[in-house]
Amino acid sequence: MVIAAVLEQSFTSFVRETEPRLRAALVAHFGPERGREATAEAMAYGWEHWDRIRRMQNPAGYLYRVGQHTGFRKPRRVIFPEAPHHSDPVVEPGLPKAMARLSSRQRAAVVLVHCYAWTPVEVAELLDLSVSTVRNHLDRGMKRLRASLGGVS
Repeated sequence: MVIAAVLEQSFTSFVRETEPRLRAALVAHFGPERGREATAEAMAYGWEHWDRIRRMQNPAGYLYRVGQHTGFRKPRRVIFPEAPHHSDPVVEPGLPKAMARLSSRQRAAVVLVHCYAWTPVEVAELLDLSVSTVRNHLDRGMKRLRASLGGVS
């Protein structure tokens, strides 16, 4: 009984620390609705297998991979909410469609670095990629966004 309580307490601490970052990464990867679903699936999987996962070097990175694949065998189109229609928009109106056209890794890198102010090192750690790979996805994603939105690449 004591072991179960310790496992539950360690998982609760892990969730408190990791779930917001995991959700941000999966929302960046899939879009808001599917990203939240993938986070819930990954965290449920984490609870079911916590005794094994807690000993991993990068449990958050492992659950990110679980979230990428659990329940999403068939790829669906990424849908981002439309930008608000104001006379002076805060968001470029074409941004949601341009973001949806990025690869999932490019989108995750761009959103996590430019929207959540993560460092490439933090992104690499969570996504279990090298820092240079994250920087490549970030650079390519930004070039594609600039080209899609009519900026200079």
